[in-house]
Amino acid sequence: MRIPFRGAPDAPLDPALVAPMSVSARPELTGGRRVGVLVQHGFTGNPFSMRPWAEDLAARGYAVEMPLLPGHGTRWQDLNRVTWADWVATVEGAYDKLAAENDAVVAVGLSMGGALCLRLAADKGDGLAGICLVNPAVDTLRKDVKALPVLKHVVPAMPGIANDIKKPGADEHGYPMTPLKAAASMFAGYAELRRDLPRITVPVLYFRSAEDHVVDISTSRALNAGLSSKDFEERVLEDSYHVATLDNDAPRIFSESADFIARVTAERS
Repeated sequence: MRIPFRGAPDAPLDPALVAPMSVSARPELTGGRRVGVLVQHGFTGNPFSMRPWAEDLAARGYAVEMPLLPGHGTRWQDLNRVTWADWVATVEGAYDKLAAENDAVVAVGLSMGGALCLRLAADKGDGLAGICLVNPAVDTLRKDVKALPVLKHVVPAMPGIANDIKKPGADEHGYPMTPLKAAASMFAGYAELRRDLPRITVPVLYFRSAEDHVVDISTSRALNAGLSSKDFEERVLEDSYHVATLDNDAPRIFSESADFIARVTAERS
């Protein structure tokens, strides 16, 4: 269920809601090894949508880096001033910090955050122990996306995609608009990522909502056809929409991702 945007469309978001998170590992809770988890939000979203998951991981003893992507967490107009390359660089910086301080690193992401985790896995190879994705996006069946390279010069933004959540009253505090220059850059990044999916060999746990009004089945098809990972599992969420990390299936995501992280990091010891 999408709930209306609360507040003026051009009003800045509350910094307290969108703050990034950085927590050190507690190896006494993880068998004596330091394990880091990079937690990444999606397009037009912010860390609020991932905070419950990040806090659950931190409580289990994992180091957590949850960055705020450039152009996000302020006003939607700011998003048109940055590109896919800026987001990739931010994720790489968070990964580098975790890799320097921990014995193993896993990346988890929602929507475009999942795509950025895939990009990281393609670029870093075995530097990652695994990735966990929730409704990631790497492709779309929407025909209007093809018009973005032209449309972005004519229209600054379209209505937003935030709050595709089944759970009543939930709010991800995302942008009320979808900035088109940023969207065009994102989809160009997806196209390059699809070509590089065969480079990904690390374990992948993929959660997909049965009903998602933002990301369609084309991403599932692309991942199943393109990934080289021998350890790949797709699990369907039956009681959540797109922002499943704040939806009815969130406890399942937290529990099953923790099991996955424990397994893939133990295999590297």
